[in-house]
Amino acid sequence: MKTLKAWSVLVALLLLGAGVFVVSGAYNFAADEPHWSATEALIGYARHRSVDARAEDITVPGDLSDPARVAAGAEQYQAMCVGCHLAPGQGSGAMRDGLYPQPPDLTDHGIHDPRRAFWTIKHGIKMSGMPAWGPSHDDETLWDIVALLHVLPDMSESQWANLTGGDGEHATTPSGHGHNHGGSGHAH
Repeated sequence: MKTLKAWSVLVALLLLGAGVFVVSGAYNFAADEPHWSATEALIGYARHRSVDARAEDITVPGDLSDPARVAAGAEQYQAMCVGCHLAPGQGSGAMRDGLYPQPPDLTDHGIHDPRRAFWTIKHGIKMSGMPAWGPSHDDETLWDIVALLHVLPDMSESQWANLTGGDGEHATTPSGHGHNHGGSGHAH
C-alpha cells in the first residue's frame, strides 16, 4: 500500500511539474529555434511509428514504374511540392529555409516505402508544415506523385525540365521511356 501511495505522489508531482512548465511558457515553439535533442528524438520516433502503423495495410498499385504515371506525378509535384521538397537542380528557397522541421530534400534520398509516402502525402503530418493532400486530390493522383518520388533522386535537371516544361511535347522519364503528358486522365 505504501508503494502505491508513493507512486501516486510521484505521478502527481510529475503532472504538477509538467503543468507548471506548460503554463510558464518556458518551451520555445519558435520555428527558428530547434527542439531539444530529446524532444526531437521523441517526436521523430512517435511520428515514424504512427505512420508505419497506419501505412502497414496500404496496397501499392503495380504500375508505379509507368512513365505516364511518373509524368503525371511530376506535374503534381511541380505544382504542390517543389517549394518545400525541391526539384532536380533547384536550390533551397525562403519558404523551405524558414520551416522547422525542415522538409526532406526528396531529390536527394527519395522515398524508401511507397506505402508510407502515400499515407504521408494523403494525410499530412501535424505541426510539420506537411499538408494533407487527400481532401483535394484522389488516390490515383497521389500514387502518381509516389511514382515520381521513386525516380526523382536519379533524375537530371534536363529530365526534370522535359517532364515539367508544360509544352505537351514528347518528354523522357529517367528510365528513357517517352510519353505525351498532355492528358494523364487523372484528377488534378
